[in-house]
Amino acid sequence: MPGPADTPILAGLRVVELSAFIAAPLGGATLAALGADVIRVDPPGGGIDFKRWPLHNNHSLYWAGLNQGKRSVVIDTRTEAGQRQVAGLIAAPGEGGGIVLTNLPVKGWNSYEALSKLRPDVIMVVITGDRDGGTAVDYTVNAALGFPWLTGPEGHEGPVNHVLPAWDGMTGFLAGLAILAAERHRRIHGEGQLVELSLSDVGLAVAGHLGLIGEAILEPQPRGRFGNDVYGTFGRDFTTSDGRRVMVLALTARQWASLGEATGLASEFVAVESRASADFRNESDRWIHRESLFALLEAWFARHDLAEVRKTFEGRGVLWSPYQTVKQLVADDLRASTANPLFSEITHPWLGRFLTAGSPLRFGAAAPVPARRAPDLGEHTQEVLREFGL
Repeated sequence: MPGPADTPILAGLRVVELSAFIAAPLGGATLAALGADVIRVDPPGGGIDFKRWPLHNNHSLYWAGLNQGKRSVVIDTRTEAGQRQVAGLIAAPGEGGGIVLTNLPVKGWNSYEALSKLRPDVIMVVITGDRDGGTAVDYTVNAALGFPWLTGPEGHEGPVNHVLPAWDGMTGFLAGLAILAAERHRRIHGEGQLVELSLSDVGLAVAGHLGLIGEAILEPQPRGRFGNDVYGTFGRDFTTSDGRRVMVLALTARQWASLGEATGLASEFVAVESRASADFRNESDRWIHRESLFALLEAWFARHDLAEVRKTFEGRGVLWSPYQTVKQLVADDLRASTANPLFSEITHPWLGRFLTAGSPLRFGAAAPVPARRAPDLGEHTQEVLREFGL
């Protein structure tokens, strides 16, 4: 028998996914990348996210990325026969099965109550927009949390959205965690359960963890915008002599000392510190007096091109990175190449061959799962239906 080191860590776990958009598909893809058998069920012709941008050859790179490593089944759940098939697939016997992940409406045939009659230990993770079941997506949740009023240039009027669907991503990863937690509970106690998770609650929880809610309650003035300055510490973008932009931070006293040593500005930093009666070993003092420090660094970067900056900073303990486009990332950065074991060159149906990421988790006592392509729509329908006698 293969030992644990020869087996993916989630081998034997089976999840049926009824999903669309980002959070639920990402949760399923996260589990699939660790060896779980994730079976995504879509209607004929694909779900509402099947053609989402970005597109290539009129096929969705988005859909391909969020469904890597899954099996794809097409069943028409508008029919009673289709509903029976999917319910049977969810409730199929076997250890590690009986798990469903969804962010689609659940009522009637696919409700927890109905499925638990077919398999009493069924685990169901349901993602909603709001806790009360109301409609919400990442961009509406973000608007309500106040982040667009903290994002953007100082003095800008009106909200500024950001492009990363952060709450979708966090909710997807948390949904994967919820499945593993509920499955552990089932193994210990022998019972399944309904797990509910709302996008809005995830955003609210994170805002609370970051101190934003407490700050809004306790502080008399709302926090303002600070452009690219990293709030409460030392960090900002700077322009090199060849017009490249770099991000530089000093979150710790050691990083602050390293920045001064690398740039040769340590004595000038000390002079500013002395004039201000400050202690730049403290983050708060570096934040309060950042403008004077930024001016010194602006002049230094204006005298050095990116190659010189890189040579000066590397190996010196400076926390920094050049800004780069996604095109520059895949062209110039070895981390986004097959030199990084995270990536493999994979050929995807209809799309072609490109870098595909596996799981960023690395377990010392379990076999890694190589990056896998997304399935073609319905590719595994007959295989799965035969496998489960449906």
